[in-house]
Amino acid sequence: MTETAVGSAAVGSKSQQAYEAVKARIVEGTYTPGYRLVLAKIAEDLGFSVVPVREAIRRLEAEGLVTFERNVGATVSGIDPTEYLYTMQTLSIVEGAATALSAPLIDSVAIARARAVNEEMRECLKHFDPVRFTALNQDFHSVLFEYCPNPHILDLVHRGWNRLASLRSSTFRFVPNRAHESVREHEALLELIESGADAETIEKAARHHRAATLDAYLAKAT
Repeated sequence: MTETAVGSAAVGSKSQQAYEAVKARIVEGTYTPGYRLVLAKIAEDLGFSVVPVREAIRRLEAEGLVTFERNVGATVSGIDPTEYLYTMQTLSIVEGAATALSAPLIDSVAIARARAVNEEMRECLKHFDPVRFTALNQDFHSVLFEYCPNPHILDLVHRGWNRLASLRSSTFRFVPNRAHESVREHEALLELIESGADAETIEKAARHHRAATLDAYLAKAT
């Protein structure tokens, strides 16, 4: 490998590290909507030159997480409430279907794993951390929908969750009381699956669970 190639690989590696670091801060809420991303400061914090940070910011702009404003520079994009609404509505439908199709294939080991995650969520309520709660929430639901035998529906579910991540959505940050209800509804879902409830009942419960979170967010936003 030539010296130039080595240098390019090194820059690429630092660019990836910068991308992951800045994206994590945006998703976690450290960099809030409208926050000005000063490249020199970020580069100093990461111990990099400005070049890989600039490349990282360009990638984040392409993903819609960063925007450029005249006379301001790079800033963290705002959360689009309409996009959030459509994403949650779609996810309630496809995740409900995926959960219903998964139910007959979810064994006692998977149920125990999901219940353990839900207990972690219950513990998280004592000293509430919305970012951690949201991550655990995804872990819980992953157990319930990952057994879905229909790959097309499963792909739509994954796309929905990825879209929520790009929106930096931690709904529980805005409606923390909804977190308590969510934990209770999780246990009810597990009990339905354990009891061998029919697909329609499970799908309806899963859809209601997702829709209730959206309704709580919309009620708070209005």
